[in-house]
Amino acid sequence: MSRPLGPPPRPPGMPPPPEVPEVEPVGSAHMKPDGTLELRMSARGPGAIAGEALFILKPDHPRYAGVLEHLGSMEPGGYARVMPFPPGVF
Repeated sequence: MSRPLGPPPRPPGMPPPPEVPEVEPVGSAHMKPDGTLELRMSARGPGAIAGEALFILKPDHPRYAGVLEHLGSMEPGGYARVMPFPPGVF
């Protein structure tokens, strides 16, 4: 008898695992034909607090490589979702 794949059953009385909130994008990125990255970012806070920003990073910018690695594979003319950055990347 084969057992279904997946995690083993939880022991009786063990509390359920904590729910991990789904991470939402914080903006979008576009790579221009010359490799320049345009990041359109937004943030929301309690009440009506809201902010938007446009960041432009040229390929010679010191943080360009880290930001591009975070975004994933992008070609000139391409777009990508921007997920929250780990501390120190951007």
